[in-house]
Amino acid sequence: MKRPVIGITGNYADQTCTLAEGYYQSVLKAGGIPVIIPPRYVEEGDDCSDLTGVLDNIDGIVFSGGGDPNPLLFGEEPVVQLHSITPERDLQELKLVRMAYDRQIPMLGICKGIQMINAALGGTLYQDIHSQKEGGVWVKHSQDEDRRFPSHTVKVENGTLLHKLFGRDTLQVNSFHHQACKDIAPCLRLSAISPDGIIEAIESNEYKSILGVQWHPETFVLRDSDEMMPIFHWLIGEAQEFKAARELHTKIVTLDSHCDSPMILAPQQVDWAEAFSRRNPDLLVDLQKMDEGHLDGTIMVAYLAQGARDEEGLKAATAKANDILSKMENMAARCADRVAIARCPDDLRRLKLEGRHGIMLGIENGYAIGKDIKNVEAFRNRGVVYMTLCHNGDNDICDSAKGNNEHGGVSQFGADVIREMNRVGMMVDLSHGGEKSFYDALDISAQPIVCSHSSAKVLCDHPRNLTDDQMRALAQKGGVAQVTFYHGFLKSEGEASIIDAIAHLNHMVKIMGVEHVGIGTDFDGDGGVKGIASASELINFTRRLLRERYTNEEIQMLWGGNFLRVMQQVQQAAGN
Repeated sequence: MKRPVIGITGNYADQTCTLAEGYYQSVLKAGGIPVIIPPRYVEEGDDCSDLTGVLDNIDGIVFSGGGDPNPLLFGEEPVVQLHSITPERDLQELKLVRMAYDRQIPMLGICKGIQMINAALGGTLYQDIHSQKEGGVWVKHSQDEDRRFPSHTVKVENGTLLHKLFGRDTLQVNSFHHQACKDIAPCLRLSAISPDGIIEAIESNEYKSILGVQWHPETFVLRDSDEMMPIFHWLIGEAQEFKAARELHTKIVTLDSHCDSPMILAPQQVDWAEAFSRRNPDLLVDLQKMDEGHLDGTIMVAYLAQGARDEEGLKAATAKANDILSKMENMAARCADRVAIARCPDDLRRLKLEGRHGIMLGIENGYAIGKDIKNVEAFRNRGVVYMTLCHNGDNDICDSAKGNNEHGGVSQFGADVIREMNRVGMMVDLSHGGEKSFYDALDISAQPIVCSHSSAKVLCDHPRNLTDDQMRALAQKGGVAQVTFYHGFLKSEGEASIIDAIAHLNHMVKIMGVEHVGIGTDFDGDGGVKGIASASELINFTRRLLRERYTNEEIQMLWGGNFLRVMQQVQQAAGN
């Protein structure tokens, strides 16, 4: 595989872009290809769109050392001990950190670089450790001797990336600074600390490829020492993996089988197209995040909470589902240069070739059809690819996993609904269905059924999750189950993460076979955990799949291939 390209931020002095030799020599020695990212002055409000092109062509980034960050950028007045600043670098680098973070590009910060990473992600800095740190400092943090040699020690925290890289509790490092990180950003954690309490290294606490060190590891290579090369080997390894995942995403169609963004948009009374077209802090899935995470398509659902089942309530449910579908169609039409509604697998593949994303339409809760079975065909004619038979409560179709066992499984009306869904080419989705409803649906349906966002009950005992027997039965009938990223379905106690999601997927693959498993995030419907907290982070899941030794072909199956296979089978059987 080709060597990863590592961008290194250049310094600025005497109207010249400069870069100390150790940076590029260390990257070269570790197996990367170094390129310089030149500094330029950026005004507030500049979107730095040119940096997007830079980030699209690098696989990792080093934020190099240099002058003091400008305190005005952080709402502070300069203290008298402040040294020279480099306005040509600061605002650009803060933006570059945030953009690289959103794109999951591996990052290494050195000296000033650790400070810029920390500040950009929400941490604070000391302008001068000697005058501002409570209790003062007693280690000499700005050495006078040769930069190629260590000058003091740091304590490495157990259980950290840094400890794993070096296998030691103490490191000998060099040091040339009078500033440092003060409060660590929420998404980072302490990796190493000096004897006098100065933060010397930080790393991601979200399972991301971020490491910052206050010392200068790049200078050690200039005396032919490999002491600090583990840091650079780590960066090149992470960049190589990121490069492989990103390249794989250019070759496969990736589909998230369950997304609840309309549920977030509907109560806000906002312009859906405007809200979806930009990087929106209120949404876990928008077009910017789909770009960043390399997600080709998502199935957005018209979600309906289970409500009254009298005539008025049922009519209102149908009207609400149609209204949500109309708003999604309008949203896609107004963003037509970047996205379109996809009605079938071929549409999704075509849109990828055109450089656009696909939105498929789904319905979450068969409550939407009321008691009028003709609504099934009406919704399919609108492009709905699947309908979840129920949600958190029994309805007229079947019993819910969190219901009262009203029907003892699927009702007679529900059986007719399933057959009608088969006839018109709409997938039957049993996520949220009770266990008896699940088995009834398997018996009734002439086509494979799906569970668009479910996980493994043996790993997290939740009524919404699937038992191993359910998974085996589902696979035997040709269906698929999509692991979901909702913390409550991944872990019974404590905080779930990408590690738990991978564990569920691995178990489901072990039980069902890789041909019957996929990914349904439940983003914007309480889905999202550390490491895969939004659509922008989905490339991280692919990286984990590569670490688990799944082949490219298997990853394609998991990232929507299996789900689309069932969709095509269901639609073709109906003559769609």
